Amino acid sequence: MRNVVLGGLMAVALLWSPGVGDAATSETYRQLNLFGDVFERVRADYVEEVSDKELIEAAINGMLTSLDPHSSYLNPERFQEMQVQTKGEFGGLGIEVTMENGLVRVVSPIDDTPAFDAGIKAGDYITRLDGEQVLGMTLSEAVDRMRGPVGSDIALTIRRKDVKDPIEVTITRAVIKILSVRTRTEGSVIYLRVTSFNENTEREVKRQFAKRETEIDGDFTGVVLDLRNNPGGLLDQAVAVSDLFIEKGEIVSTRGRRSDSIQRFNARAGDIGKGRPVVVLINGGSASASEIVAGALQDHRRALVLGTKSFGKGSVQTIIPLSGRGAIRLTTARYYTPSGRSIQAKGIEPDIRVPQAKVETVDKGRGRDEASLRNRLKSEDELNGNTGAEKVGEPANGRSEAARDDYQLSRALDLLRGIALFEGKVLN
Repeated sequence: MRNVVLGGLMAVALLWSPGVGDAATSETYRQLNLFGDVFERVRADYVEEVSDKELIEAAINGMLTSLDPHSSYLNPERFQEMQVQTKGEFGGLGIEVTMENGLVRVVSPIDDTPAFDAGIKAGDYITRLDGEQVLGMTLSEAVDRMRGPVGSDIALTIRRKDVKDPIEVTITRAVIKILSVRTRTEGSVIYLRVTSFNENTEREVKRQFAKRETEIDGDFTGVVLDLRNNPGGLLDQAVAVSDLFIEKGEIVSTRGRRSDSIQRFNARAGDIGKGRPVVVLINGGSASASEIVAGALQDHRRALVLGTKSFGKGSVQTIIPLSGRGAIRLTTARYYTPSGRSIQAKGIEPDIRVPQAKVETVDKGRGRDEASLRNRLKSEDELNGNTGAEKVGEPANGRSEAARDDYQLSRALDLLRGIALFEGKVLN
């Protein structure tokens, strides 16, 4: 059938002869003849001349995008860009997008990219690109418009929930270098942020985790695995990162249309967390591969998941090269967490729901208590010359400024501190 589409329409008649095939095959060829009639009419009578290559690629892409938002045709140029992207470097704005109700919806901005710095948020809808309406474009066309020469500008019109008026923002394109793993210590907790799953993710997680563990002499009391605004990436890397924390059992399974297409991915022995408590942070920008990790650790009770419900992309796309003619990205399976959950269009529900918030201290003066009463008895500390006063604004438990400004992360650290105290350990 590929030769029929790419090699000309007269071939349809040559591939069919009376008595060959059944009624379904005959109907298929009848529909292909319909396609041929439309193709010839467009090529002959459309107001402007359009090349056969453009028409055929558009027809292929239309067929694929009508299936679901994640299937598409990759011409040779886009296929090459995708291969570069999975290696961790590409050009553009730095946002993962999907198509929803005819508009481009931001799944998540990538950390430290032009889109992130410009304040683009997960859940934003892009309605115009350089003043041109997105409505009517395919996702591939919209992505092409957002790409361009490094250093060039593009104007985006954004619709954001709870914001009445459109937001206009101009972003300068740049080379996007994805540092998919970032770590630091928060007191005796190892904070591990994974922004996407590319070819280097597992290796970087192990390398940077070992570095932080050495810094605190191996005496860490817990791990925060931050998958917020992580749009996903490579399935094998999601499995590998999950495997770093799970000793045994299934991590994820994928099931296609055929009964023999089931694949199961199992953990190997070894846990870099050494059995210590883990909290996974997720939000509405956590999608696909990041949901596999969160779901696996949640089902194995290896981690508590904290934050808000994830995006809900529970499908697997396979890249199928087309012998020098690019490739197709085709949805071939759904994935299931170890307990058998499909999160497609449902997402991962956190164990502890904590929306992001900004917390400010309100100073209402000293409340009325025993210490405020006139002529009260002095405490033993006061008699011994120790007031026990605390310094206002002192960093809490050695936390970084970033952690104090991040409400969800602060709650995750509080949770680990509570677990450590309950288990009789000391959390610095």
